[in-house]
Amino acid sequence: MIKRFYLILVVLATLSSFFTSKLNAEEFASYKFDAGVHLGLSGYLGDANESNMFKHPGFSAGASFRYIANSRLALRAIFSTASLSGNTLDFEDKFPNNINYEFSSQVYDLGARFEFNFFNYGIGETYKRMRRWSPYLSLGVGATVANCDGVSSFAMNIPMGIGIKYKLKPRINLGVEFSMTKVLGDKIDGENLTDLYQIKSSVLKNTDWYSQLNLSITYEFGKRCETCHYVE
Repeated sequence: MIKRFYLILVVLATLSSFFTSKLNAEEFASYKFDAGVHLGLSGYLGDANESNMFKHPGFSAGASFRYIANSRLALRAIFSTASLSGNTLDFEDKFPNNINYEFSSQVYDLGARFEFNFFNYGIGETYKRMRRWSPYLSLGVGATVANCDGVSSFAMNIPMGIGIKYKLKPRINLGVEFSMTKVLGDKIDGENLTDLYQIKSSVLKNTDWYSQLNLSITYEFGKRCETCHYVE
């Protein structure tokens, strides 16, 4: 797990140095959009793992596009993929006849998230008390497609996240985010674990979760008009 994070840090540092080399004299301007990529670890909670979500860590990656409404609010579209796995041998309790269940799956997630920055995030405009870093919260809605043992499933999801952003350069942002995604279904861990305890699934019970701990880098573009002119 630690080795994977070291690898991710090296990749993001390389991307950061590439973008920084392209920026010679950056203006302290405000931009409307950013786009970027993220890499990290994934975990699973469900019928085959009820406690430690990173018991069997996987790999996650993705890309995002963000509309920056202002220094506090943003709307982010995100596509990601993550590998998940679990094994009921990890349980202290045993199933009848010592039956064991394990799975590995690949999930694909597409959704939109609303983000709220705790501080005015940005560089310049000192009268607004802008900060180069800010913690933030995110909440949204999306859809998950999972492939497990050659069988695909689809379900809506609700992603929730917390993270921190840091503005490395006026147009380059680094970030760390931990998110939990509640899947409104019970099939990302396969057909055998769909109804393990004979409890009918609902939105509030017997559904699966997956988590992601990601490092990201994004690039801002679409400069805002600094002076507004009224034309009769």
